[in-house]
Amino acid sequence: MLAKIIALAVYVFVLFLIGIVASKRVKNISDYYVGGKKIGYWAVAFSARATGESGWLLIGLTGMGALAGVSAYWVVLGEVFGVAVSWIYMAKRFKRQSDQYKSLTIPDYLESHFKTNTRFLRGLAASILSVFVVIYVSTQIDATGIAFESMMGMNYYSGALLGFFIVLAYIFIGGFVAVVWSDLFQGFLMFLGLVLLPIVVYYNLDDNLDIINTLHAIDPRLTNVWGGEGFWLNLATILGFSMIGLGFLGSPQVYVRFMSIKNEQEIVKGKWVAIFYTLFTDAAAVTIGLLARVVFTKTGQDPEVIFGTGATDVLHLVTTEFLPLSIAAIYVAIVLSAIMSTIDSLLVMASSAVTRDFYQKIFNPTLSDDKLTKISRYVTLSMAIISLFLAFSMAYFSPDRQVFWVMIFGWSGIAACFCPVIILSLFWKNYSEAGAIASIISGFFSVSFFKFVLQPMDGIGVYIERLDVLAPSFAIALCCGWAFSKIYPINKN
Repeated sequence: MLAKIIALAVYVFVLFLIGIVASKRVKNISDYYVGGKKIGYWAVAFSARATGESGWLLIGLTGMGALAGVSAYWVVLGEVFGVAVSWIYMAKRFKRQSDQYKSLTIPDYLESHFKTNTRFLRGLAASILSVFVVIYVSTQIDATGIAFESMMGMNYYSGALLGFFIVLAYIFIGGFVAVVWSDLFQGFLMFLGLVLLPIVVYYNLDDNLDIINTLHAIDPRLTNVWGGEGFWLNLATILGFSMIGLGFLGSPQVYVRFMSIKNEQEIVKGKWVAIFYTLFTDAAAVTIGLLARVVFTKTGQDPEVIFGTGATDVLHLVTTEFLPLSIAAIYVAIVLSAIMSTIDSLLVMASSAVTRDFYQKIFNPTLSDDKLTKISRYVTLSMAIISLFLAFSMAYFSPDRQVFWVMIFGWSGIAACFCPVIILSLFWKNYSEAGAIASIISGFFSVSFFKFVLQPMDGIGVYIERLDVLAPSFAIALCCGWAFSKIYPINKN
């Protein structure tokens, strides 16, 4: 335990040091929200990936590898595809346009792109973004409590509070610059920790152990890349896993990084960093889950009895079993890195939506940027407290929740509302403001409809649950955006 406490203390010290140094770079609101648009490609690539992955990578995806087997690699394929398309085909276009509009936030970009003066689109985007950010942040705080409980033996609520105060402190100090620099540090920890662990485990296994045959003996479905549960259920599962990557095609927490990068040449350099980072870390996470199933379970055993609900204890069991205590302690910091790199980014983005897009642009257009920076810090605190309350409520009322899918719901809500809008705004010149509004609203209601209406239904519900909410909601938002742009075209007068 002492080793874990020391590792955690060093990790927290580094984060606060980053925050203090970063605070010297914050001179105005542009610095606080997008780092003055002077961030280099290494920092942006690592920050975008660390933010996009979150705690679900180390806690959720390792657990999904243990529960689903090799079919969980469809998540890897989908994420690599989404990241590649985003960086290769969308990032430069978005950077060029957001710089042209002098945008600091996604609602800034949307209002400028559609040349609207009504403020409705800005207000709608900021409202829905704030709602889903609070939900998503609450899932990350929840994961923080689970991580401390599993790996440190702390009470869940105490662990969640500790993580909450750590991340809030360095955001308060350094804003977006602190977030990006800390994400670079945290992303590097995540990369090393995930990629090296399955190698260590593999070389510590019995030389005569046949991993694939052992998995097949435990449960034949674990070695079936299609899932092994019937054609339609398999298809829904594969689509649900692979379509998670759609969230990288315009999610605000990722695309604000493209606003912050120095120039388009940096995007060209950063794309390979982002793509290979995703491939190696995601594949390693699934592999860790598979190896844990080989080591810790036997034929006929319920894996959730061994690994906990949603197999959230996989990483803890593997590191404890195969690593020296001093090294295993570092994984506490690595898990927290995955979680906090997402919490910090989302809170800064949500704060910008409320303070800049609501308070300044709609109600107080004459408000100075100096005053806005101060207000932003208090808004960040308020939204963090709401997220903390939701996390505690979720833990109390739903103790059997699966971390992977709870996190994906928050991720899917943001993605379904904004990714279709970003895609159509970048590639279709006839996309209208009415179409953008329709995309956001339909994405918002579709996510809730598929999650809370269709998934609980008998018969069809199990297929919708496997498909999950992102892919169908994404498709509906795209179609609504196209249809309403046709019905209410751009006014060219």
